[in-house]
Amino acid sequence: MVAEVKDLHSNNADIERMQQIFAAQKAAYRQHPYPSAEQRIELINRIKPLLLDNLDAWIEALNNDFTTRAADETKLAEMLITLEGLKYTTKKLRKWMKPQKRSVSALSWPGKTWVEYQPVGVVGIIVPWNYPIQLAVVPLITALAAGNRVMIKMSEATPRTGALLEKLIADTFPEEQVAVINGEVDVAQAFSSLPFDHLLFTGSTTVGRHIMRAAAANLTPVTLELGGKSPCIIGQDFPMKDAAERIAFGKCLNSGQTCVAPDYILCPENRVQEFVDAWKAQVAQSYPTMVNNPDFTAIINQRQFSRLQGYLKDASEKGADVIEINPANEDFTGSQKIPHTLVLNVTDDMQIAQDEIFGPLMIVVPYKNLDDAIEYVNERPRPLALYYLDWNQSNCDRVLKNTHSGGVCLNDTISHVGVDDIPFGGVGDSGMGAYHGPEGFLTFSQAKGIYKKGKFNATKFILPPYGRGMHKMIDKYFLK
Repeated sequence: MVAEVKDLHSNNADIERMQQIFAAQKAAYRQHPYPSAEQRIELINRIKPLLLDNLDAWIEALNNDFTTRAADETKLAEMLITLEGLKYTTKKLRKWMKPQKRSVSALSWPGKTWVEYQPVGVVGIIVPWNYPIQLAVVPLITALAAGNRVMIKMSEATPRTGALLEKLIADTFPEEQVAVINGEVDVAQAFSSLPFDHLLFTGSTTVGRHIMRAAAANLTPVTLELGGKSPCIIGQDFPMKDAAERIAFGKCLNSGQTCVAPDYILCPENRVQEFVDAWKAQVAQSYPTMVNNPDFTAIINQRQFSRLQGYLKDASEKGADVIEINPANEDFTGSQKIPHTLVLNVTDDMQIAQDEIFGPLMIVVPYKNLDDAIEYVNERPRPLALYYLDWNQSNCDRVLKNTHSGGVCLNDTISHVGVDDIPFGGVGDSGMGAYHGPEGFLTFSQAKGIYKKGKFNATKFILPPYGRGMHKMIDKYFLK
């Protein structure tokens, strides 16, 4: 009971501090509502040493949060992507900030009109546990580029990483510019209820619905980066060894704990065994051992571990074929790792077919022809990503024009996330809105339309009383 009271006081203190920071950021924004390009770039450039000078500390924090997190995956998927985004943003920022000239209609002549991109104010960023550095810092960079103040809520599932980011951000930025908030679920709920000028959430579809409800009370615009079941279609003639290699990049990274990881494979029905054999060979080549292999990332926590094991148990009991890939025949007892596992003969009543997997399990679904594969995708909620492997451009065009998804990779998986110059976002159950690239700058900006009239006032000719010459001219020449 004493511990519960202490935790309650602690959480209340966290929420009170968070509200104070929000008020301070709002006040600071009002004092300085439009920072120059130079000021924005200077703020963004502070992030580079925050990452690189503390690389070993980041790797250690994530490794401890996951129990095992491959160091090279942290470098590749967290650091490299973030640093490339930083360089890209500072290079493009001045161009994005330029006012856009627009056309004036005859009704508005003489005058001129343009659009200016104004910072929205204070941006809230809610970060998931799977890539906590990248998914905190990349949107931070974009929000700073748009001239905003930023508050970041880290996941309670990665406490060491969250604590390190909070410390380093506090050492790098004044609190009224950027602040990091840690805390449990009640702190996250209070965070999402703040009247931000824009709120970005990355996480599950279920939680995304709660975030949107909370934001709606304040009419806060939201960008929701959700997950879903991203399909990967293997073309009839695509080399299977190449398919396994390219799919492995997207599925094996972070042990499948990636929002854009391939969730299920649509494989030509006459090549299913060929894919199973190629996938086994690819996984064995990448991970000849797994239990004590530092390259093989663990499942983040016991809750997620139990969820994944539950999928396998449910699928097996309902008749699915479960193929575990364990090259060294290791005993995983006591480990927070799960070997890569294929699940075949899946039916829609199985839990694994309904939920985003978010782990090293993958469904294989046979299809007869490309139209059947497209129909299978379209019968389900729109995914965050879609992958199609085929050298036939005509087939690629059919898939692109007849499916909906947040993003697409042709002949690869997940690589589109690292392309800075295209938007990243979902559609339908996989989210709304986008960031990355110029679309990210627009997401965190108010596009303000401006019209300026000259000294000559043509409007006087259409003032009452009506029925005079100009009104007759409008009736005769314009209203048609």
